[in-house]
Amino acid sequence: MKKSGRKSHVGRVIGDRMQKTVVVAVEWAQRHRIYGKAVRRITRYYVHADEGQCKMGDMVRIEAARPLSRLKRWRVVEVVSKREVVSIAPEEIGREVEELTMGAKAEGEPEGVAAPEATEGVQADQREVDSP
Repeated sequence: MKKSGRKSHVGRVIGDRMQKTVVVAVEWAQRHRIYGKAVRRITRYYVHADEGQCKMGDMVRIEAARPLSRLKRWRVVEVVSKREVVSIAPEEIGREVEELTMGAKAEGEPEGVAAPEATEGVQADQREVDSP
């Protein structure tokens, strides 16, 4: 990496849904002014990145640049490390839930339905309350 006088940070990509733009979270510590404890701060930067250069979860080095848009003032210099993000499709989650619920119903009575013996006393109590 070449030496330059521009500000640079290392952060994690937390958003990549825009074209040629990613959102990078840079974590830094600041001392609490009264208690002196280090408080963790996270700053979000809108960063210019070419298509496919970095994906969600990657660690990237960013560098200050001229204003590229209303929010973008940073540019991706390099991808420090790649991170695999596991994505689960909604259909897969739906199938698992469906299998679990079908398995419970097949075993016996459906969930949420009380046995007839358990509701006898409740019905009698309600008749007493309802009558004047």
